[in-house]
Parts: sequence; C-alpha cells; structure tokens
Amino acid sequence: MPHIHGSFDVGLTPQPYVDGVGDPGIGRMALSKQFHGDLEAESRGEMLAASSIVKGSAGYVAIERVVGTMLGQTGSFVLQHSSTMNRGEPTQSITVIPDSGTGELTGLSGSMTITIIEKKHFYDFIFTLQTAR
Repeated sequence: MPHIHGSFDVGLTPQPYVDGVGDPGIGRMALSKQFHGDLEAESRGEMLAASSIVKGSAGYVAIERVVGTMLGQTGSFVLQHSSTMNRGEPTQSITVIPDSGTGELTGLSGSMTITIIEKKHFYDFIFTLQTAR
C-alpha cells in the first residue's frame, strides 16, 4: 500500500459550553490543521475530549475535512478519529470515512497515524486510491 508522511500544524479553539447541551466535563473544540509534505492541505473539524483523574488517561473523538493536494492529486476527504491515552500509552484509530473522497481523491481509503515529537506533529498515512471504472 502506498505510504506518505509529513508534518502538520494544529490549532484548537475551545468552544463554549451551552447549558443543557452535552456535559460540561467534556471539552468541545474547533480543530484546524495545515498539512505539509506529501499532503499539502488544510483541514477543519470538531473534537470532543475528556480526561480522567488519573494523570495520562484521556480520550478524544474528532471529524475533520481535509482539502488540498496529495501526491499531485487534488480533492478532499474526511478523517474520523478515535483515540485513547491509558496512563500515557496511546491507542489511536484515524481512518478515511468510506466514499468521502472528492475530485481526484475519489475512491480514497486508508488510515493515518499521528506522532508528536518535541511538541511537533507528524503524520504517516497508508492509503489506497481506487480509480473509477
């Protein structure tokens, strides 16, 4: 399977709690990213996150639409995140939502892994791109 990698910058903007909607102990954030490398793109999305009373234990879910160019192919796709930190040990699932690819990225499927090194974010993306028949 093809594999690409690069770095990205991330912005998180906390969203206010709305009385009677959701739970005030669950954080909601607007998400924005700028991808660099084999994927030159921007994304926007939403994230829900919660932590426990045990240091290093937390989780988040997110949906983000990625728009840009991947290896010269232009279009968009949607990523679904579900990640957990168990006392400092991460488990992550970041996948392309089926049939969310548009433009030259129609037929895209795959999964992404995020690594953070010295506060800098990196992605590895394993994917397939089925062309229309």
